[in-house]
Amino acid sequence: MIESRDGLAGVSVRFGVVVFPGSNCERDTLHVLTDVLRQPADLISHESTDLSGYDCVILPGGFAHGDYLRAGAIARFSPVMRAVERLAADGRLVWGICNGFQVLVEAGLLPGAMLQNAGLRFVCRWVHVRVDADDTPYTHSTSSGAVLRMPIAHHEGSYFVSPDQLARLEQRRQIVLRYCDADGAATPSANPNGSISSIAGVCNEARNVFGLMPHPERCAEPILGGVDGRLLFESVLSRTSERHAATDGDSRPRALSAAPGTGVAGG
Repeated sequence: MIESRDGLAGVSVRFGVVVFPGSNCERDTLHVLTDVLRQPADLISHESTDLSGYDCVILPGGFAHGDYLRAGAIARFSPVMRAVERLAADGRLVWGICNGFQVLVEAGLLPGAMLQNAGLRFVCRWVHVRVDADDTPYTHSTSSGAVLRMPIAHHEGSYFVSPDQLARLEQRRQIVLRYCDADGAATPSANPNGSISSIAGVCNEARNVFGLMPHPERCAEPILGGVDGRLLFESVLSRTSERHAATDGDSRPRALSAAPGTGVAGG
């Protein structure tokens, strides 16, 4: 575990949390954003078509559309995904957690594919992950080689890419997190699902789209048994506030009509 940063008072980043039929972690994520970090955030319907008011949009964990066909295969066709694609193309942040990661892979916003876990069983437990890239907006408050402790809960979490794709990911430093032991070694026994090269999280080439299988929202408060997940949220706050400071205040996108944290925003 590494300590979270102080000095984020006064930072304001507008978040949106997409709700698909079958999502079940949107309230947990919203709680961290609004109650723990005191940030403006809305729940966003999967039918929304305008996300222009948000700095960061999160696709949360769950079982979107019941994971029929395969995890994320139906959700990727939701109307909101076109808006997510536009947001990513605009350089803003798109973050997929667990099922959200699966949706981003299905949508082609992140490389690779998700397979069923090795052993074909649902895995729900705490794991360690090593930060292999600390130059993303999501790991900005960590350091390369840092070991974080976070929980996982998934059945289709075995990340896969071809050997050529893996080489490209390595070359471009798109592998952000790897499963490891408490000392940071990426050993086979520390890999909970059989992911190739122990990959737990990846980003796109532009580094603004990020997906991971562990649940940082479930370890952002001491009462939950760990706080390492908070570092990822704080990273987004820190990096996005820097971006705002570097641009004219009037150019910051406006929020959608729903009051922060009070309901579901529509497009």
